[in-house]
Amino acid sequence: MPIFSAPDGTQLAYRVEGSGDPLICIAGGPADSRYLGGLGGLSAHRRLIALDLRGTGGSAVPEDTASYRCDRLVDDVEAFREHLGLARMDLLAHSGGANLATQYVARFPEYVGKLALIGPGSRAVGIEITGEMRRELAHLRRNEPWFPAAFAALEAITEGTGTDWNAIDPFFWGRWDEAAQKHQAASRPSNPEAVALFGSEGAFTPEATRTALADCKAPVLLLVGEFDLNSPPRSVADFAALFPDATFVVQPGAGHYPWIDDPTRFVATAAAFLG
Repeated sequence: MPIFSAPDGTQLAYRVEGSGDPLICIAGGPADSRYLGGLGGLSAHRRLIALDLRGTGGSAVPEDTASYRCDRLVDDVEAFREHLGLARMDLLAHSGGANLATQYVARFPEYVGKLALIGPGSRAVGIEITGEMRRELAHLRRNEPWFPAAFAALEAITEGTGTDWNAIDPFFWGRWDEAAQKHQAASRPSNPEAVALFGSEGAFTPEATRTALADCKAPVLLLVGEFDLNSPPRSVADFAALFPDATFVVQPGAGHYPWIDDPTRFVATAAAFLG
């Protein structure tokens, strides 16, 4: 894997897949970017360059673990752009990675061409996802054979009486089949400290970020799966409203990984937007 140095000297790795104009990709988690793969075939349209955030995948653990904080990771993304020699870059981020991409755009809008947020996390802009919102979305799956056990676990988590997060995995997929189960396991973060400190105190300044996004000139795609319990479509619609030039798309029958649930539909939408 190619490696470059972050501003503090931490060695960061990245993956390259496909051909065409570069598309910089930021995974969620923070987790090994490997789970993004070729994004369902988007790599046939763009050269995907996926950064492993510090402490994940092939990237080194930093000496100062406070640097796992989301706002501090913005400097790593900017160093990545400079390393690649890009005057401007198109940026795609998934899940929690959208919090980082959003803060990058707020600080460095002049370096972003197009922005695609897939199943985006919304902590950076202060959009709350309520337990009731998740319950309502979960009930769309009530005819699935796994629903009773998964919903009971969701209720317990929502009420603060349970912590069996693995039990609610089916809610993140359009089809809870063998492929989905394998991918779900592969995409789990392996560095709990990086996850815990990503959103630590001071990581997000929602009001300032929202103000900056109101002046964002980049076209933005916000794509979410119909059943995405992590990023309910209603919250993503509110997120889209923060940008002057946003396209909001709900992918039918998909969950939190729409490029796996229906790669053909996902690639058609993403490729058309990215050009």
